[in-house]
Amino acid sequence: MKKLTLVLTLVLAAMSVDAQQYNITFKLEGSTDTMLYIARHFRDEVQILDSARLKNGSYNFVGSKGLKRGVYALVHQDREKSIGDFVIDDSRKFTITADDKLTSSKVKVKGSDANQRMYNYMATVSEANKEIKEIRERKKNPDTKAAAEAEEKALMDRMDAYDKEMRHPKTPQLYFDLINLFETAQVPDSVENKAYYYRTHYWDGVFESTMPDLIYTPNLFNKLNYFFFGILYSADSDTIIKDLDRLMARVEGDTVMQRYILDFITPKYFRSTRNIGWDAVWCHIASTYYLAGRCPWLSEGTLHNTRYNYNKIKQSLIGAHGQELWMSDTTQLTDPSHWISSHRFPEKYVILWFWDPDCHHCQKYTAELKTLYDSLKTAPDRRFEVYAVGYESDVPKWKRYIKDHELPFVNVGGPNVNIDYQEAYNVHGAPTMVILNEKRDIIMNKLIPINSILSFLDNYEKRIEKH
Repeated sequence: MKKLTLVLTLVLAAMSVDAQQYNITFKLEGSTDTMLYIARHFRDEVQILDSARLKNGSYNFVGSKGLKRGVYALVHQDREKSIGDFVIDDSRKFTITADDKLTSSKVKVKGSDANQRMYNYMATVSEANKEIKEIRERKKNPDTKAAAEAEEKALMDRMDAYDKEMRHPKTPQLYFDLINLFETAQVPDSVENKAYYYRTHYWDGVFESTMPDLIYTPNLFNKLNYFFFGILYSADSDTIIKDLDRLMARVEGDTVMQRYILDFITPKYFRSTRNIGWDAVWCHIASTYYLAGRCPWLSEGTLHNTRYNYNKIKQSLIGAHGQELWMSDTTQLTDPSHWISSHRFPEKYVILWFWDPDCHHCQKYTAELKTLYDSLKTAPDRRFEVYAVGYESDVPKWKRYIKDHELPFVNVGGPNVNIDYQEAYNVHGAPTMVILNEKRDIIMNKLIPINSILSFLDNYEKRIEKH
């Protein structure tokens, strides 16, 4: 009985391997590549899985390890440029004949209904888009506008019917499953806050699917990338954090999907100089997921670095209390009793200005800041003082630049300082701007245009008045 069980196991194993074998041929007219690759999508990259040399006008991929059901890319011999996509669905033995660009209208498929339906659909949609473009040009002409509008409606109705028919085949097919799965959320007309509804329903149905290897489709990456760096690109940090947490709640328990999402978005928010508040998003990710033990794939080294950076960055977030600096001015006196505080000015706001006389950007912005500062000399309330920290180890050069350019700020610098200001304010280059309010809390930790400083302060005061 044991022997029979062993034989049966071996047979089943052999059948399983055989079921995963593939024999895929591409005949591409005009192709000059001596070798092509099959690759799978992973985020915005492709991972090479197999290769085939040009032989008798064809590229024949044969493998015994198997390619799972999914979307794959055919890649040029440079291993960088993708020629186009194809699917492995109901068949692993098929031939695709086309031009060297896999132009959908020129593709002929033998042995894979899934691929033929996909390319037919793509070709039909592409042709319809060309027609729509031509019709809309004729709509601009008053003489042909009415006829063009009627043609447009007829074409749209025809394409809607075609779309519904193709998206719901008698047997499920991967390409159309993915289209339906990643279809844009429809916002009901009755909804007042349409933007909020769209954001909060953006992921509906996506992670409820039983489709395997969703992370190896271009659809998931494109949808994820557009959500965070399209829809939420200009959102405040609180909004981004709430939407991130809602997304992560949808994939709770799925460590593969959690890692896919966090590994992609986390580096984008780390020390980003592009958007205000993104450092707060990174700190939230670090504290809520990484340092809370919810990412079992992380190494001790990664956790250590995350904890180190988190402890530094969190103290320079908007809303945190700015650490008081004591520094020597151009006299460079070493006695701390002669040093100047960054906090003890009568002005309501303090602009901490970290700059380097050798930095061209610093020179440009410092000159603009001086112009603004000088223009407010006679103003009844300048509202701010500039605490300009020389980000330069060559003290004579720094002092000479101040003198030559008659910088009117509170100029401090050199080695005489009470704390490491680079760590205190997350300064990793020059110029860096930090604005403190009357309580000396941080209200801005990114470089904003100099001509926007006054309007920023005005808007800040309006927000404070509302609360």
